[in-house]
Order: sequence, then C-alpha cells, then structure tokens
Amino acid sequence: MQRTPRDTAPKPGPSAPAAPAPASATPQIQLIPASAQGALDAAEEAVDLLLDSGRAPGDVLVITTGEQHPWAVHELSFGEASYWAQHDAGDDVFYTDGAAAGRAGVRPVVVVAVNGGPESAAAALPTARSRAGSLLIVCGDPQQINAVLGAGV
Repeated sequence: MQRTPRDTAPKPGPSAPAAPAPASATPQIQLIPASAQGALDAAEEAVDLLLDSGRAPGDVLVITTGEQHPWAVHELSFGEASYWAQHDAGDDVFYTDGAAAGRAGVRPVVVVAVNGGPESAAAALPTARSRAGSLLIVCGDPQQINAVLGAGV
C-alpha cells in the first residue's frame, strides 16, 4: 500500500511540452540570405548553430528545394523504408527534399535550403512552413523567398 500515494500524486505530462504546435500557430521565420549555390552551406551552418545552442538533433528537419542533401542521398541508397524509419525514430536531424517534405512530420525547427529554382521554392516553402512547430529558417534569395512567403520575411 505504500505505492498508493505515489500512484495518486499528479504526474507531469512529458508529452504536453513536446507536443507539436497547433496547426493554427505561425512559426517564427528567419531568413538567411544566400545564393542558390550557397543555400545548402548556409543551411548546414544554421543546423550547426542550432545544435551548438543546445537544440536536440531530433528537433530539426532540413528541406532542400533543389539537389538533395548528401546525407539524404546516402541514406536513400539503403532504401526508402530504412530512410523513413530514421525520420519516424526522430533521434537525429532529418534531411529530405521539397518533393517528399509533405511526408515528413512536424518538428520544432525546419531549415530550408532554397537551392533550386523559383518553382521548387514555391512548392516547398508552404510545406516547410506547415512542418515547422516554432521556427522556420530559410536560406536563399530573399526576393524569391519573400515572393512565396510574403513581403517582409
């Protein structure tokens, strides 16, 4: 019977703080100006800064709008099932391209490398915004990004 007080004590809900932001919440948007050729490097630097500042790797989703990140290319060589299993595990930074980003779940932080043309950015950025729980970092041409996400981003 000594367990009774412990069992009736209020239990903190670990799932409450980790729950994704409601769909109606708008993530904070940060823009990192970069050329299409430099967007992937800028995204990598942003991820490094996030991790160095204490952000958990599983909190971060990286989306490319053009050429895929080398990590994604490597992991996809083992097959789609293995690749998406890593996403579902949520233990590490996950890299995907804009075309497959709709399959990705919400993560607190989404970093986008706008390393493709305007059409790929127009398709990927709204999806990226919907996957970002609290922060969306977009690396690319500010004019192109503002045209898609709205002026003044």
